[in-house]
Amino acid sequence: MAGVIDTSEFRKGLKIEIDGEPFEIVEFQHVKPGKGSAFVRTTIRSLLTGRVLQPTLKSGEKVGKPDIEDKEMQYLYLQGEDYYFMDTRNYEQTFLSEKVLGEAKNFLKENINVSVLFYNGKAIGVTLPNSVDLKVTKCDPGVRGDTVSGAMKPATLETGYTVNVPLFINEGDVLKIDTRTGEYVERVKG
Repeated sequence: MAGVIDTSEFRKGLKIEIDGEPFEIVEFQHVKPGKGSAFVRTTIRSLLTGRVLQPTLKSGEKVGKPDIEDKEMQYLYLQGEDYYFMDTRNYEQTFLSEKVLGEAKNFLKENINVSVLFYNGKAIGVTLPNSVDLKVTKCDPGVRGDTVSGAMKPATLETGYTVNVPLFINEGDVLKIDTRTGEYVERVKG
């Protein structure tokens, strides 16, 4: 444990350690009841498993400060179920399994820069840019005259991810995809 954090320092997104496990604060609320001592209601998400807990801590209680580091890395390639990344400063390589990456794997394109989260020197997660540009590899052609307002069709992108797109999108088009929602944003001019 790299240090301690007092409950008065809590803020959304802060990384803390409880019982040897790293968590991120999703929500917190300082409560001062009329009787008794003040406390802090928190909602925290495990950085290792993704499970969500809602512990109540006494005001002034201290929690651990985890040994966490964010590194700027470049996605290189997929081998089996492991995704390989390279540190852009010292060229060291590390990998993350498909299970750890979760939905992020749908938006990984070779040579894209991402932020990889390390806990005690082990890669545990990845933060993608807010949007990525991906090429459409499979898409049904839009039918002429089928101009229903807001009509959508499925399109398969170069990563294998399928997204709903407007009817005017064709194979070979490059699309901007929001990595937070997984939705189509716009067609990129080539």
